[in-house]
Amino acid sequence: MPSISSLSAKKWTQRAANTLIAAVSFLVFFLLDMLDFVLCIVYRLLDYFLEGNSPPCYCENRGEQGMNGGIERQDGVSETLYGRKNFFRDLGLLRMSRIRRNCRKMGGPVTPRWSDCGCDSCNAWQKNKGKLHLVVMEPPQATNEDRSGNSVENVIFLHGFLSSSSFWTETVFPNLSEAARLNYRLVAVDLLGFGRSPKPGDSLYRLEDHLESVEKSVIETFQLNSFHLVAHSMGCIIALALAAKYPNSVKSLTLIAAPFFPSTTEKASYTALNRLAQRKLWPPLLFGSSVMSWYEHVGRSVCFLICRNHRKWEWILRLIRRKRDLHFVTIDITRHTHHSAWHTMHNVVCGGAKVLDDCLEVVNKSRAQVTVIHGDKDKVVPLECSYNVKLKVPLAEVRIISSANHNTIVFGREKDLARDLELIWYSSGIQHECM
Repeated sequence: MPSISSLSAKKWTQRAANTLIAAVSFLVFFLLDMLDFVLCIVYRLLDYFLEGNSPPCYCENRGEQGMNGGIERQDGVSETLYGRKNFFRDLGLLRMSRIRRNCRKMGGPVTPRWSDCGCDSCNAWQKNKGKLHLVVMEPPQATNEDRSGNSVENVIFLHGFLSSSSFWTETVFPNLSEAARLNYRLVAVDLLGFGRSPKPGDSLYRLEDHLESVEKSVIETFQLNSFHLVAHSMGCIIALALAAKYPNSVKSLTLIAAPFFPSTTEKASYTALNRLAQRKLWPPLLFGSSVMSWYEHVGRSVCFLICRNHRKWEWILRLIRRKRDLHFVTIDITRHTHHSAWHTMHNVVCGGAKVLDDCLEVVNKSRAQVTVIHGDKDKVVPLECSYNVKLKVPLAEVRIISSANHNTIVFGREKDLARDLELIWYSSGIQHECM
């Protein structure tokens, strides 16, 4: 047995290590606070001189102002946009900036902005009259009925944060059986602000904005009376809101790594922010999420360096890897603007936490078959989120995939997932026929 002295030494070493990590973490985030403060002033100047105006940011707004160029609070706008802690902002130093007089209300920045990519691929959406980009796989006969005269069923796929319809078209679509191809119309969506879909500079990318865009581009366009929903990560929030709005139309709801935290308090949005983007140095993925979610101007700088210059980075990667085609994830992660990603993160991922309880109550009363799939190694969305869904929807089936993380819950098991989805769609169809 270890001696008392060795146990004491071990505890002392662990305590010293934790103190050191806490000190380094404090220093890193203090420097990030300073950098974001400096970049705020720099971007105000650059925006003013390059665009003739300086659209307001969230640094000096706590939500109570709607004057002097401040951003007015609107329904569906998350408190996390205004309430993020920053040592220098909290000192009130930004209120001293005279350039504030040149600000104007959110609603008119040019698109694309000087810090966004202006290539044809990133702005192809301007030719489609504002509708979302869709990838549709129709049954071979291209009618609303299969060869037996039965109605063709519809499946809507919603991707997660910093992704696109390719998440589904490159994984699930190629692995579906011939029977599924004959009996289902598959619609994979590029959500508002991502992929090849519109990225308007005057949108706040609220949950209702995403919901409305899916309605107009998919449900109204194809005149859907019933459909299945499949979603991953952030897409699960939009899927739940959609299912709650169309409770009699959704046959099945498949949620993969759904970020759901019960809104037991009014600070549900802060709970989501602190759980999904906690200000910690480790693991690296969490640190990256915290930087991009807490620091508006640092995040804009990252997007300026990477997203705006994505063609150069893609060329370099092709040169290094000696491959002409890059993995779709590499391409998708840059196909957004900072404005669209920043607001979607806060207004959907964080702000959506306030409404998911109500959405799940509606879904629980509906006839939709709910299936929740989660990887036991997921470091992005805690495993507890799936069990939280189960608490709200007792009849939901929870499937925990061993040794799968946030991405390998799909990647590497495409055939298994495609087979599982087909079984869910088929069984939900039988369930609805029996009711």
